Amino acid sequence: MARNIAVIGLGSMGYGIAQSILSAGHSTWGADINPAQAERFRAEGGQPGALAEAAGTLDAVVVVVLNAAQTESVLFGEAGIVPALKPGAVVIACATVPPDFAREIEARCAETGVLYLDAPISGGAVKAAQGQLSVMASGRPEAFAAARPALDAMAQTVFELGDAAGAGSAMKAVNQLLAGVHIATMAEALTFGMTQGVSPETFMEVIPQCAGTSWMLENRAPHIVAGDYTPHSAVNIWPKDLGIVLDIARGARFSAPVTAAALQQFLAAAGMGLGGEDDAAVAKVYARNAGLTLPGEDAGKAGAGKGDGGKP
Repeated sequence: MARNIAVIGLGSMGYGIAQSILSAGHSTWGADINPAQAERFRAEGGQPGALAEAAGTLDAVVVVVLNAAQTESVLFGEAGIVPALKPGAVVIACATVPPDFAREIEARCAETGVLYLDAPISGGAVKAAQGQLSVMASGRPEAFAAARPALDAMAQTVFELGDAAGAGSAMKAVNQLLAGVHIATMAEALTFGMTQGVSPETFMEVIPQCAGTSWMLENRAPHIVAGDYTPHSAVNIWPKDLGIVLDIARGARFSAPVTAAALQQFLAAAGMGLGGEDDAAVAKVYARNAGLTLPGEDAGKAGAGKGDGGKP
């Protein structure tokens, strides 16, 4: 059955989610702080009119914003949507947030009869547009039931991790630890290879066929080879996400030195003014420190660098 579903946050992930829900036959509203994104979605078949006017008719609201502060704002801020939702409607919260925050928001939603699903996502913008995300979800059985039509449209795999909020966000923190470390390590390995005469192109021919590969390596390293840092997932995401991981680790009295080292590289990239670039741009930190020239940075010298190791 078709449902009334809103997607708040039409960035690279949220827009794809909205498209997938719309393609599944649901009446879909899109909202974003950038009016052009919302207008673009309406032109593609999204519902007309202001989201505030439709709030009382919604069965589900998918929140795909950057962090906990933005999640709280769109739910309970000055124009927050939760007070306008009907009892039994479900909030599907997809941002990476601390588990304690997810538990707090679940309780606040319950005060108005609104269900809450702690539902961080993984898979990237392409899979979002294809309805093939992985969702790490936790919440009451009623929340899962209410969220099912939206989840079926946006996800290939839904991991049901518990009957209360928090478990989904805990698993997302584990995933982000690995993902962030893998991106930073990919950049380190690719640029290390350059010092030994291994071009980024050769790196991509060989390593994906070897044991050292990872999904992040295969997804992000081609951006470096192409010299294209259009942000599919920006550098600025990682100081936040790895910061959350380290905050959780401190609370658990758990040492996470590899995560801390990766975080420093993303902070360095942001300090170089690369925060808005694709997160593969963390390779530029290594390249700068080693005097290497990455593809696209100097025409005719893609992959070349200073010293013997940088020569093609």
